[in-house]
Amino acid sequence: MKVNRTSKRGFTLIEIMIVVAIIGLLAAIAIPNFVHARTQSQINACINNLRQIDAAKQQWALETKQGPTASPTSDLIQPYMGRGAAGSLPSCPLTNSFDNSYTINDVSTPPACVVDATNGAGWEATPALLEALAKSLAQAKKKRRAA
Repeated sequence: MKVNRTSKRGFTLIEIMIVVAIIGLLAAIAIPNFVHARTQSQINACINNLRQIDAAKQQWALETKQGPTASPTSDLIQPYMGRGAAGSLPSCPLTNSFDNSYTINDVSTPPACVVDATNGAGWEATPALLEALAKSLAQAKKKRRAA
């Protein structure tokens, strides 16, 4: 007597659809968090670049005995940037350049980030403005988690 066995191999359509739905759900959760983390890291990089520029500008003014109205150029503060013996200017996380992104200003005025990151309006981001933006992003994240 012969027993007819059919072995079932592979996945059913329902099983495949469930796996695809789970992957889609995970992607829907992960992608906004990735975008937020990327934006936050760009803001933090810009804040730190502005702090480095301001510190180099202040050190240049002290060593060369300049007054508060002196305006250093990027060539004058580059040796004070602290990246190797000759120093190197930081690059903007959005434009990857120094000259098109940062305004050094005079010694008494903080440096500014002049980047059009949103709508073509061209805004100046001082360290205080960027820190306020970072705080508002953190508060919005807390509200999303609470909801």
